[in-house]
Amino acid sequence: MPDIIKSYQEVFNNYLEQEISSSEPAGLYDPMSYILELGGKRLRPVLTLIAASAFGTDKEKALDAALAIEVFHNFTLVHDDIMDEAPLRRGKPTVHHKWDVNTGILSGDAMLIYAYQLFEAYPEDIFKPLMQLFSQTAKEVCEGQQYDMDFETREDVTISEYILMITNKTAVLVAAAMKMGAIIARTTESNKEFIYAFGKNLGIAFQLQDDYLDAFGDPKSFGKQVGGDIIENKKTYLYLKAKELASKELALELDQLFSIKPRNPAEKIKAVLEIYQETGAAQATREAIAAYTKSTFEVLESLDLVGDYKKVLKAFAENLMNRKV
Repeated sequence: MPDIIKSYQEVFNNYLEQEISSSEPAGLYDPMSYILELGGKRLRPVLTLIAASAFGTDKEKALDAALAIEVFHNFTLVHDDIMDEAPLRRGKPTVHHKWDVNTGILSGDAMLIYAYQLFEAYPEDIFKPLMQLFSQTAKEVCEGQQYDMDFETREDVTISEYILMITNKTAVLVAAAMKMGAIIARTTESNKEFIYAFGKNLGIAFQLQDDYLDAFGDPKSFGKQVGGDIIENKKTYLYLKAKELASKELALELDQLFSIKPRNPAEKIKAVLEIYQETGAAQATREAIAAYTKSTFEVLESLDLVGDYKKVLKAFAENLMNRKV
């Protein structure tokens, strides 16, 4: 990660440590501190700070909005983990496993409320657009989660529906994080829209890259089990593209593989990866990642930023898309 981006991470992490402290009742607030201290890339809050700086405003002014974005993101993880019955998050026990499901629900609710409270630090002309954007984004994230749950039991999911799902579940929060920095900087409406489009395209590319790495990543560097989506029978872009491109025989074989949860998942993963390669789905996914990354960079050219911030945002995006984890 470029040094300037690391410096933004440090500023944000210092602020997070300062603001997130244990309170009473401990049963409500300790789980909040726990999930926020598990780390993660802090991509979204860093983008809020960078966007504010890129439009000529001190990043310190964007810290509360950045924290709101990170608290909200982690709230969604707490509730998603409950829905998925996931035992681990970033290699550590999930909140509902460390405590219990009721604690996970209530602490998650408190995190969402806290995220809204953080916007109260801003003057009226900034507070209102921030709140409107945040509420709309929160609603879209819920819609994305519902689509994701619906897709588990549907056999007719299309690629355009999948893109809509990941746009709502992942990309709109990246886009909103960037637009918040622009709102705080009081930049032009066109700049606000362009930075939102930059974030949205970047978020879609990021999620497609995540799908790809889940299947073809290096187990040593990926940080979680490679092939996890295959074991869980998740209908990712790779799966949908393979279904679209496969012969009737291969499509039937893929259907059969995605209807089982074998005792030895390694064989299933190997067979599915071979189909992804043979059908051209792996190549098509790489091309989709490249296309959304290209759109991200095209939008960047339309932005009116101070100093070298086009280079900073380009380096950030390139680093994200060349990652192995």
